[in-house]
Amino acid sequence: MLEYRGATFDDVEEIHKLLNDYAKEGLMLPRSRNAIYENLRDYMVACDENCKLVGCGALHFVWDRLAEIRSLAIVPELKKTGIGSMLVSLLEAEGIRKGAKYFFTLTYQPGFFAKCDYLHVDKEDLPQKVWKECVYCPLYPNCDEVALIKKTPDFREEEFEFGAVTK
Repeated sequence: MLEYRGATFDDVEEIHKLLNDYAKEGLMLPRSRNAIYENLRDYMVACDENCKLVGCGALHFVWDRLAEIRSLAIVPELKKTGIGSMLVSLLEAEGIRKGAKYFFTLTYQPGFFAKCDYLHVDKEDLPQKVWKECVYCPLYPNCDEVALIKKTPDFREEEFEFGAVTK
């Protein structure tokens, strides 16, 4: 039985290793320990019956009712077991509880997010607020991630003024 919970300081090293192992393979962008510590409240982890971290993901609020699903990673031996989908679902539920009505992700794994009902959009259609952290990215300004969005059932276009959500 897996436990899904908010990340703690004790999880940082395992989160850092998991994310950066995938980054070394070019499957996601790296995250520094500092960035994980600074955003620890954003992270949710999945742990097995032995309390070993087997997956993580983060919900990062960007702007009014706009949140990003990021840093989603599952230990390789447990990929395709539903852990990633459950993390996305739980992160979205947390976002909705806090008022988010629109989610996006920037990823190298668009097929996974499409299975979670995310739709592909042009990165340029995302609001400028999305790009505030990009200057710290090793790929800046040549981002090659794929952008996807998901609107909540109570999303109302008139509540938003930027491009992607009105398409």
